[in-house]
Amino acid sequence: MGVTDQPARREAVELLQQLGLKEYEARCFVALSRLPSATAKEISERSGVPRTRVYNAARVLESKGLVEARHASPKRYRAIAVDEATDLLRDEYQSLTDSLREDLRSIDPVESDEGSDPHQTVWTLSNAPAITNRMRRLVEGAEDEVVLLVGREGEVAEPLRRTLRDAHGRGVSVVVGATTDALRRSFEDCRDVDTISLRDTWIEQSAAAGTDAEIGRVLLVDRETVLITTVHADGRGERREEAVFCQGSANGVATIVRRAVLALLPADDVAAVAQQSGVS
Repeated sequence: MGVTDQPARREAVELLQQLGLKEYEARCFVALSRLPSATAKEISERSGVPRTRVYNAARVLESKGLVEARHASPKRYRAIAVDEATDLLRDEYQSLTDSLREDLRSIDPVESDEGSDPHQTVWTLSNAPAITNRMRRLVEGAEDEVVLLVGREGEVAEPLRRTLRDAHGRGVSVVVGATTDALRRSFEDCRDVDTISLRDTWIEQSAAAGTDAEIGRVLLVDRETVLITTVHADGRGERREEAVFCQGSANGVATIVRRAVLALLPADDVAAVAQQSGVS
């Protein structure tokens, strides 16, 4: 086995496990994907899976349609094409998530006596993809205005860009602020999105030396809903993004962030949207 491709093979095994395969099944499939065909003995040698366990793993892979078998002596196996396999797994994953959505929606909600005012509540959210997904949903629900500020450690992935463009297309005012020229230039192809510089602002200053965390992204929707993220290093030294989320014109946190955000916008933009929405 090659040494240079070991990280890729390990990651492929991990991804297959996340998609529902057990470790031995994933290791056998990765080994087979590099071979025209192989016997159980050859799969064992390539994957490090005990030969006695290869048979069961191959049987499961065959039942999932990921592996084909030739009934010779000895029996030989081959993996289906990589593109075909990933399409198959994606469709299965999509089917499972669709079923999960329907099941969760069909469960009767339980009434709560929590009694707290949702407009005085602040929620936290972790995981960058989950945060981006929440941002997209908030932008999709915007009626008048969206302001997205992006710090040095923040990013705007293409799905979020597309959602911002779509929002402008239905008449929503969209403003994106960035601390770097590179990020501002990345929106040059989005003619419907206004951009502003955040140099020498509190967004950029959050990245000053000596701070444990800095602001990643700030989203203000219709001047009532706020999502603000911070980026920091976790115990392993990896960058991690976390968010706080709140809504309501009477929410204290939302009020503070709203005023700080609006102070960064051109006066004409603030006045125009205020007149359009009736929000100050």
